Amino acid sequence: MKEIRRRSNVVGSFPDGNSALMLVAARLRHIAGTRWGLRQYLKIERINELEKEQATA
Repeated sequence: MKEIRRRSNVVGSFPDGNSALMLVAARLRHIAGTRWGLRQYLKIERINELEKEQATA
């Protein structure tokens, strides 16, 4: 996010929507490739267990 904010402050605005989209996509690819992309915030297995418990109750 800092990189996107920095570039938008330097340029003032993006030349077009595709430029902004390419920057955001590149940043997301970078995040997905680092340890931040490996972090799990929700465990799907636990959610599935809760749904099964609610269905049987």
